[in-house]
Amino acid sequence: MPKRDDPDLFTPAPLPIAKLEPEQRLACLRLIRSDNVGPVTFRELINHYGGAVQALDALPELARRGGRTLRICPTDRAERELEAAAKIGAEIVFTIEPGYPALLAHVEAPPPAVYLKGDARLLGRPAIAIVGSRLASAAGITLARRFAGDLGKRGFVTVSGLARGIDAAVHEASLATGTIAVVAGGIDYIYPPENARLQAAIAERGCLLTEMPPGFEPRAKDFPRRNRLVSGMAHGVVVVEAARRSGTLSTARMAGEQGREVFAVPGHPLDPRAEGTNHLLKNGATLVTCADDVLDALAPVIAGTALAMEPHAAFEDLPPATIRPPPLIGGSDRDRVVVAMGPNPIPIDDLARATELGARELRVILMELDLAGRIERHGQGLVSLKPEAAV
Repeated sequence: MPKRDDPDLFTPAPLPIAKLEPEQRLACLRLIRSDNVGPVTFRELINHYGGAVQALDALPELARRGGRTLRICPTDRAERELEAAAKIGAEIVFTIEPGYPALLAHVEAPPPAVYLKGDARLLGRPAIAIVGSRLASAAGITLARRFAGDLGKRGFVTVSGLARGIDAAVHEASLATGTIAVVAGGIDYIYPPENARLQAAIAERGCLLTEMPPGFEPRAKDFPRRNRLVSGMAHGVVVVEAARRSGTLSTARMAGEQGREVFAVPGHPLDPRAEGTNHLLKNGATLVTCADDVLDALAPVIAGTALAMEPHAAFEDLPPATIRPPPLIGGSDRDRVVVAMGPNPIPIDDLARATELGARELRVILMELDLAGRIERHGQGLVSLKPEAAV
């Protein structure tokens, strides 16, 4: 029976990184645009097969073994998306390629691919996110500019969400030193409209980044996804102003979940734009009033992170045993997993104990069930069975 700390089961193998050939690049895009292929399943498929072309060929059989048919993204649809990106000067980068943001690659279930436009070299520099209220005060705007400018002079790239108010002030103040704008829609989608000139300037002098395809118009649910990328790309997040209920606080919450440092600028108790920041301070955020406060707190974190960001081995450097098809799993094994699961999230290690399956067998079964749309992944190694998927 696998143990709770079995690294093969509970710590996914590092993604191999190699420059993709055009065939693999197209296959990667088709893979992530196919039904039920989320970030975790994409990673598992690549780790099992050693490449997207091979994984794409295996999808129909894997889904059939999971109990459902699967819609695979057509080649021409993926080609049109890549052509649209090239037309606007954007480039797609997958997690298995050099150039994917290193810190983002190490969060749980990172986006399988991101689109970039601008100076991609900024992604390799240490970064700090600065976020805040869209309806910012004059003092808040001044502080945001000061933080961004001072951090830029010290060699740091700023990351923010290109929203009105604090975000826009951060990008404007650090255009000369390096800024990354993470957007919720396609790189070519302008939002908000008044930031059109700023977005164009960042595309030329900074870097725009999104996980969405060209032309995509963001929905309300896409902004929290953007916030997760903002915090995931930075060593720490500075919150300048935030109401008690705001998207800015969701960025701070996600930063905490990702192990990032959370900083907050205190505000007057009677100003509703300070309710969120003061709440963060009461709950453990680090109080900051200037860039030096941020740098002093992050110095040991950044030094430690640099050691952990070593590049992974390329495909051709991997031992042959790591590029292999999954084992054939008997129906009884799969049934045991389905029976052991329920609508409540369960740790994968507990599932392994309950089913007495080996690490590799269980991972393959979960991959099959995921592709068939029968399970949900909740992060932190938790999975559940969709109610309609019960035996």
